[in-house]
Amino acid sequence: MIKKQTIGQADNKRNDLIFDKRNYTFMIISIAVVLLGFLLMSGTTDIYSFTKIVIAPIVVLTGFGIGFYAILKKRS
Repeated sequence: MIKKQTIGQADNKRNDLIFDKRNYTFMIISIAVVLLGFLLMSGTTDIYSFTKIVIAPIVVLTGFGIGFYAILKKRS
């Protein structure tokens, strides 16, 4: 049997987003941190500098960690 849907029934459904505003804020922060890490890695002078081989990868991994936290964080 086919149920007829009225206009009022369609309005009862809430249009919820998957994530909360705070999750999106953390995602933007994580993208910025990853981009900062890649900027630290870029350049043509002194390929084996401490910043490029130690600091930049740690910054990138920290950005990925913040991104995972933003995805897994539950709504409050």
